Amino acid sequence: MLDGPHLVETYLQRVGMPQLLVVSESGTMNAEIDGLLSSAAMAEKLTVPDGLFRELSSVASPVGVLAVIPVPPSATEPPMSPCVLLDAVQDAGNVGTILRTAVAAGCRDIALGPGCAGAWTPRVLRAAQGAHFGSHIYEHADLEALIRHFGRISTAAVASGGSSLYDLDLSGDVAWIFGNEGAGVSPTLAALAARRATIPLVSDCESLNVGAAAAVCLFEGLRQRLAKGEG
Repeated sequence: MLDGPHLVETYLQRVGMPQLLVVSESGTMNAEIDGLLSSAAMAEKLTVPDGLFRELSSVASPVGVLAVIPVPPSATEPPMSPCVLLDAVQDAGNVGTILRTAVAAGCRDIALGPGCAGAWTPRVLRAAQGAHFGSHIYEHADLEALIRHFGRISTAAVASGGSSLYDLDLSGDVAWIFGNEGAGVSPTLAALAARRATIPLVSDCESLNVGAAAAVCLFEGLRQRLAKGEG
């Protein structure tokens, strides 16, 4: 279920008609929502009282429009690189943020291993802000098999003990591995990776949030690709 005009509009632009549009009574007087309804003339529509809409919505202050969509099947072909592999990233906000960041940095294939928050849950959808519809998402992925598949380009982001991020050649294709909020990348996956990258921090800081770490790594990779004309 997509909650709010931005997600609904992104779906209409990139995918097509939802199965159902649900609008609150007050939402019918919203000019932005009225424009969405006009754009989705072929979709089934349902208007409900504001109180019922608040019960249906997953946000504290709903704007007044929801879209019911089918959950796409998980991608089955091996991911293309550059790509992102997530190892037990449990927080939905982090998963959605990484999805959004990965797409913005040119990594449109994202594999979620066991233990990750569900890609199509409301919080992940809100945090990703439409990135789902510009990416290929692999849920319940066998990360060990994928790391072996990517071989020399697999790079695990680790809090310490890796090569400095800024000393690595990150141009070309890289399969990034980001790990759990508390435990990081599992020792098994880190050992399988061809390289381990650590973001240099000032001495009194231990680590970054996984969403922030992913942004630093992915955009350093993009910077290097653009510098070599590979963007």
